[in-house]
This record gives sequence, structure tokens and C-alpha cells, in this order.
Amino acid sequence: MKFDVLQVLGMVVTVAGAQGAIRLLIDHGNAGLLGRLGAGFAGTLVCYLVATAIGVVLTGWAHDRAKAAGRRK
Repeated sequence: MKFDVLQVLGMVVTVAGAQGAIRLLIDHGNAGLLGRLGAGFAGTLVCYLVATAIGVVLTGWAHDRAKAAGRRK
């Protein structure tokens, strides 16, 4: 059950990061969730891309651990 929750959390972080990065690339003035960060365009974009990468790694790790525990095929 723990790995299922972590996998869902990783997917949510992946989607939020990717959506924010795409939004920022299309409209440079719309920083979304990280608008108050104050890091400028490049810094905010890097934060969104790092969040996307963390989400992908977390999702993959949780999936692999659930598979090893016999919860996935």
C-alpha cells in the first residue's frame, strides 16, 4: 500500500512539474505555483524541470518496489 501511495504522489508531482514548465514556456509571465519564488524565468523553469524529474524517479522507484513485493506484474 505504501508504494501505491508513493507512486500516485510521484505521478502528481510529475504532472504538476511538467504542466508548470509547459505553461511557463508558452507564457513567460505566468509562473503558476512557483510564481512567488522570485527566481526569474530560468530559475523557475529549472525548478519545474527538477520537480518533474523527481516525480519520474519517485514513480519509477515505487513501481519497481511494488513489483518486487509482488503487487505488480
